[in-house]
Amino acid sequence: MPHKAATLLLAAGLLGRAQDAGLTPREKMLLDRIAKLEERVAALETRTASAPTALPAPTPVAARNLVEPQAAPASQTPLGTVNVFVDSYFGWNTNRPWNGTNALRAYDVTSNGFGLNQTGLMLEKTPDIASGRRWGYRLDLMYGQATEVLQGSPLSEPRPEVYRPVFQSYGTYVAPVGSGLTVDFGKFASSLGYEGNYTKDQINYSRGYLFSLLPFYHMGVRTSYAVNHKLSLGYWLVNGANQTEDFNTGKSQLAQVVLKPAPSLSWTLQYYGGREDRQPAKGLTHIFNTYASWTRGRLTLAGELDAVIHRVEPASAPQRVSAGAAWLRYQLTPRLYFGQRYGRLNDVAGYFTGTAQKLNDLTSTLGFRFGEGFETRFEYRRDFSNVRYFPTANPNQPDQAQDTVTLGLMWWFGGKQGAW
Repeated sequence: MPHKAATLLLAAGLLGRAQDAGLTPREKMLLDRIAKLEERVAALETRTASAPTALPAPTPVAARNLVEPQAAPASQTPLGTVNVFVDSYFGWNTNRPWNGTNALRAYDVTSNGFGLNQTGLMLEKTPDIASGRRWGYRLDLMYGQATEVLQGSPLSEPRPEVYRPVFQSYGTYVAPVGSGLTVDFGKFASSLGYEGNYTKDQINYSRGYLFSLLPFYHMGVRTSYAVNHKLSLGYWLVNGANQTEDFNTGKSQLAQVVLKPAPSLSWTLQYYGGREDRQPAKGLTHIFNTYASWTRGRLTLAGELDAVIHRVEPASAPQRVSAGAAWLRYQLTPRLYFGQRYGRLNDVAGYFTGTAQKLNDLTSTLGFRFGEGFETRFEYRRDFSNVRYFPTANPNQPDQAQDTVTLGLMWWFGGKQGAW
C-alpha cells in the first residue's frame, strides 16, 4: 500500500540518522506518531479481513434477464458453473386447516409440519465475448413441493409429467449488433413480477399473491438489448403462460423496458398478451406489470403494480384482477436483516381464487446468513380477506384470515455469483 511504503521510508531515514547523530525531540515525536499510526492501520486491516460479508440486496427478475454481455467468470469449468441448492422449512398454521395446506401459497404449501420446498441442480455457461465465444446455455432442474406448484400444471400443460423437473433449459447467443443483441431460445423463467423462484434471492421466505397471479415460465424465444447502461429493451415470443407445449396454436408476446437512471434505482415496465385458453376459445389475456426497486446503504424499497384482463371469447365480459405490493428490507448487521411485505389483490370476478374477494397479506421476515451458502429465515405472515375463504379444522367453517409462522433453511453451493 502506498501510504505504508512512504511511512516505512520516512522511518528508515530517521533511524539511519539516529545511528549517526542521535535524535532531536521533534524527530522522536515523529517516530512515536509513526508507530501509533502503523498500529492503527494494522488493526483496521485485521478487522476488515475478518468482517462478514453483508447480505446482497435482491435483484429484480427483469434486471437479471436484461444485462449487458460480459466476459465469463474465471470460476467456470468446461461445463460452466455447477450449482446445487436445498430449500426446506417448518411451517405452522394457527387455523389448523383440515386439508393440511396453506391457502394461496405457491411454495410453503404444507401446514403444521416439515417440508422440502425445493432441491435441485443449476448449470450455466455464460457467453464470453472477450474470448470470441458468443454462445452459452443454462439448465435448472428442480424437485420438491414447489415443483408441483410451479411446474407442469395439467391446466396449462398437455403432458405435465414430461417437463415437470425442468424449470429452465435454454441456449443463448449474443449477436454482434451494436452493444450485443442477446437471444435466448428454450424454456425460461418469466420476468413478470418482482419476486422470483430462488428463495435466497427474495426479501421474504414466502411469495406473495402477485407471484402466483403472474406466469411462472415460458417456452419460446426472448431477446434483450442494452441501449446503454441506463436503458434495456426486451421482446419475447412464446407459446403462452406456463406452456412448454402449445395447446391452442396461438402465440403470446411480451414487450419490456428496463430503466436504470441511477445505480441504486431500477424500474421495469412490461406488457404481456396472447391467447391463454384451450381451443376453441379465442379470447385474449392482457397483463400490465411494472415494478421498481431502490437501494441506499442498508435500506431497500420496492413496489409493484399489476392489472390482468381476461376474456374467454372476444365478446365475453372481461374478468379483471388488480394487485399491488410493497417491500422493505433493512440490513441490521452484516449478517442479519429484516424484511417486510404488504400485498393487496382485488379479485372482483373470482378469476384468481374462484371467489370474488379482496385479499391482503402482511409478512414480516428476519433473515440470518451464516456465510455465503447457508441462510435461515423466521417469518410471520397474516392473510386476510373480506369473505370467509381460508380453511380451518372444520371443512364447513372457513375463516376470513390465516396466520402462519415459518422457519426456512436454505443451502446453496457452486461457482455462480450473485442472484440466480
